[in-house]
Amino acid sequence: MKRWIWQYENYPNFTHKFEKLEHLLQKISMEQGYLLALTQTMSHDTILQRQCDALLSETLSTAAIEGEILNRDSVKASIAKKFGLREIDDKKIIDTTDNLVSILIDANTNYDKALTLERLFGWHNALFPKGYSGLRKINTATFRGEEIMQIVGGHIGREIVYYEAPPRDRLEQEMQHFLEWFNSEKPTLMKACVAHLWFVIIHPFDDGNGRITRAITDLVLSNIENSKISRLYSMSSTINENKKAYYATLENTTGYIQKDANQLDITLWCEWFLNTLYQALLDARGRLNHIVFKTQFWDKHRDKPLNARQIKVLNFILDIGIDNFKGNLSKKKYMSIADTASTTASRDIAELLDFGCIKQIERTAGRNVSYKIIL
Repeated sequence: MKRWIWQYENYPNFTHKFEKLEHLLQKISMEQGYLLALTQTMSHDTILQRQCDALLSETLSTAAIEGEILNRDSVKASIAKKFGLREIDDKKIIDTTDNLVSILIDANTNYDKALTLERLFGWHNALFPKGYSGLRKINTATFRGEEIMQIVGGHIGREIVYYEAPPRDRLEQEMQHFLEWFNSEKPTLMKACVAHLWFVIIHPFDDGNGRITRAITDLVLSNIENSKISRLYSMSSTINENKKAYYATLENTTGYIQKDANQLDITLWCEWFLNTLYQALLDARGRLNHIVFKTQFWDKHRDKPLNARQIKVLNFILDIGIDNFKGNLSKKKYMSIADTASTTASRDIAELLDFGCIKQIERTAGRNVSYKIIL
């Protein structure tokens, strides 16, 4: 009985309804262009810092999707070391974390190099340098063993098989087909969609398939964008925010949930993938807009005789983002952020109004008066 997507006759000749994806593809292209234009207004140091922030999010999130919580300080230390930003406390660096950072940097910088089995095996060995996944001994830098590869959930005694991958004796042929296609296909958003899904379907390794899949996705996106903006956003962060939708879409595509229509139609998957990418781009644009606004604000007000409390409060709001600072600035919030008394807060706010750093929100007065940062 045919159930899984790889069991159907025309696999892997995936199909999709382009008319359902065209609008999404256009929106993503416009957002990529917007981000590229935005980076032209930013300094090299600002872009580098944002790349480090995005890499931090990507590293933490791609592990978190698999249920692994990495040490944030260790990831930061590894990234700082790779970028040569500052003196590094080597004691904070953990080998497996450092290796994952190296994989992601490789995918985002060496995107024009061929994807080969040797490269994939190198990534896999870097993920599991001691040959263990937790307490379990696994095959590393080679294909998985002879056991049936299943994604299983549910309670003990009531396990549910959400997916079963192609058997071991098909892996060489499956991977040869995948790599031939990957290295000959031009870099497009549709290639990123298909590559992500297809590698998950093959599931060639004992463990680490998800992390390597997302590195392959990064590689395609970096190739599309010549790595101009791909290192400024994190798709894994967006996936991690709604893992249920990720797995539900896979279940609807790979065979756990049977379809009456063409089993090789991956339109639903492509819609999810492109929507997720679009959201990641929007999130990046929001963060970059905060940075641009903050830079412009301090360029305008750098000569104002602001005290330490005022600078602290303004930076607090600017770092969050004006649109994300709920309820605008009030005297009570000022007192809390600056850790100061009521009379001091009133005096500081009056000076900020005089300096033109903030303005009073219309139709607010008395105890409900509130303020907003302005350029």
